[in-house]
Parts: sequence; structure tokens; C-alpha cells
Amino acid sequence: MAKLVQLTRTVFRSLKHQSSFTFQLQSRRSSFYFLNTYFTKPWNYSPNPRIIFTSCSYSSVIEEFQTPTTIDYRSVLPEEKYHMLANSTIHDLLEKLEEYGDSVEIDGFDVDYGNEVLTLKLGNLGTYVINKQTPNRQIWMSSPLSGPSRFDWDQNTQAWIYRRTKRNLINVLETELEQLCGKSINLSSA
Repeated sequence: MAKLVQLTRTVFRSLKHQSSFTFQLQSRRSSFYFLNTYFTKPWNYSPNPRIIFTSCSYSSVIEEFQTPTTIDYRSVLPEEKYHMLANSTIHDLLEKLEEYGDSVEIDGFDVDYGNEVLTLKLGNLGTYVINKQTPNRQIWMSSPLSGPSRFDWDQNTQAWIYRRTKRNLINVLETELEQLCGKSINLSSA
């Protein structure tokens, strides 16, 4: 137990600025056992931290380390500019998807926009939902092929980018719609 307390103190000292931390304690088969230590006030050392042993699968550990760092986009993209960019993108998509619907023969194809939510129904092929997330300065998309994605505005590429995959919102939609509907579509503004 003394070694565990010393190990906890050592890890705490190296991670002063974090409110919680996780490190590998031992591995067995395909699961990893972790020691999670939570401090109520990370800047003050508590001699009796709560120590909790938990286990999780390898994939969740890998996902945790691949998760992008949190960025406060309110300081990066002013709200007025965010609304201008997001509204422009969603309205352009609405127009182009309505034109695309006239050129493909899919039962149940319908495009709807209301309450800042764009819904694209492809009958039995699935439904896309694209909407603004103002607090995060993001556009969120739910796809029948790739699932949920959160796109951030990238100043360098002037496009909405999903930080985990580095994929562009427009490119994702073009690729997936061609795959689902069997006809290519150009959703770029130019």
C-alpha cells in the first residue's frame, strides 16, 4: 500500500494541472486495469485522494488517446462569423441537395430545413441530419454511413473539417451520397 501511495503522489506531482488522470497499472488478457485518481482541487495536494480501480477494453483506451484536445472555439471564431459561415454552408447544401433530388430516382428522397436543422431523407437508404452547434462553433452531422461527426471551421482550408479524421464536410457528403444514390454530386460552392 505504501508503494501505491508513493506512486499516486509521484503521478500527481507530474500532472498538477489536470483534474483527473489515468495510467496503466497492470494488463491481463484483452482488458487493461487502471488506477484512476480524482482530486477535488487539482492545485492542492490531498493526502487521501479517492482511488478507484476500473477496467476497460483496449479499444476504449486507444480511443481516449486519439481523442483530439479540447479547444475553446469561442476565442477562435467569433459568434457572428460562425453564424455567417454555418448558415451559408447549410443554405448552399439545401439548394444543391434539392437540385440533386430532381436528378436521382430514389423513393422517399426529401430535403427539409427548419429550426436550423437540415434533414435529408433518402427513403430506406437512411437519413442525414445536419445542424449548427453554436456553443461549440461546430456543424454536426449524423450520417447513415459514417455516423455522427462534428465539423469545426478551419481557417487554413476555409472548410468545415472533422478533426478526428481530417475530412471535409462537403467531401464526406459528396462521397457518401454517390455511394448511396449511385450518382455523383458536386456540393462545393465554386
